[in-house]
Amino acid sequence: MSRLKKILIIILFLIITFVIVYSYLSIRKTPEKIQYGMSFNTLYATELGLDWKEVYDAILKDLKIKHFRLAVHWNLIEPQDDQWDFSAIDYQIEEAQKHNADIILAIGRRLPRWPECHVPDWAKDMTWDEQKKEIRDYLKVIVDRYKKYDNIKYWQVENEPFLEVFATEHCGNLDVDFLDEEIALVKSLDNSRPILVTDSGNLGTWASPYRRGDSFGTSVYVYLWNEKIGPFKSFLPPSFYRVKTSLMEQLFGKKESMLIELSAEPWLLQPVVDTNIDVQLERMNLEKINGIIDFAKKTKFEKQYLWGAEWWYYMSQYGHPEFWQRAKELFGD
Repeated sequence: MSRLKKILIIILFLIITFVIVYSYLSIRKTPEKIQYGMSFNTLYATELGLDWKEVYDAILKDLKIKHFRLAVHWNLIEPQDDQWDFSAIDYQIEEAQKHNADIILAIGRRLPRWPECHVPDWAKDMTWDEQKKEIRDYLKVIVDRYKKYDNIKYWQVENEPFLEVFATEHCGNLDVDFLDEEIALVKSLDNSRPILVTDSGNLGTWASPYRRGDSFGTSVYVYLWNEKIGPFKSFLPPSFYRVKTSLMEQLFGKKESMLIELSAEPWLLQPVVDTNIDVQLERMNLEKINGIIDFAKKTKFEKQYLWGAEWWYYMSQYGHPEFWQRAKELFGD
């Protein structure tokens, strides 16, 4: 047998083995019903020029959402050193409780929405050791204040902390030891709720965050943007997420995994308010959103939290209520 033939046989064997293993890992039970939720972000609603309270109330009462992910941004909750403003997050948690809606509460320095790491101005010039002390104090204050609310079901500690290729200029390099310290600190303050740790679905390896949390959450972005090639559609199939989930379970044990950030808004190069409506609709329209929802169903995550309700509301104010209406149908179902 020639050397070339041997090489071809080995390659064929490896391909067949890969296909068999991939197919096996991609087999996951289809949930009887998907539990849809929504991320809400005070900073983003304000950036869109909206009254965040009006938007939140509409999401809660008109869309009738029962599962939220809320973020306690450090720069909003402690705008001055040791001067706390709990008004916004108090309102959101208490209103959710009135409407029997539960909450994943994201806490830490790195939380959803650009620029990822939301450090108050008074702490930006501190050394990292000084900042860590302030973050510990922030975590203690937040957990001690909000652990009394029964509708808070998870503490999410930091957001996609291992995604170092994104927002490095604002977040710096990950301090893994400090992340572990944060998780341990939150557990010591309240061990009655699971700790959720998240990672990027498109770019993350999942292993490090998966091992650290009681529960794991991942993001799914179908439509993205890259500096070199511009806007593009992800080439990853839904089975990719099923395989990664099964692989994590095989390596590190089975635990709850959820889709924590399903993007249903346009990825833009500049703020939404500075972008032409036609450009926004080119990047994200109803056909794409329906495709995204169908894509996510095939990942077979039982819990799926969408991302973009603030933009849906914004668009409804500019003659495009179709996104809001689609959300009413989705969450109504």
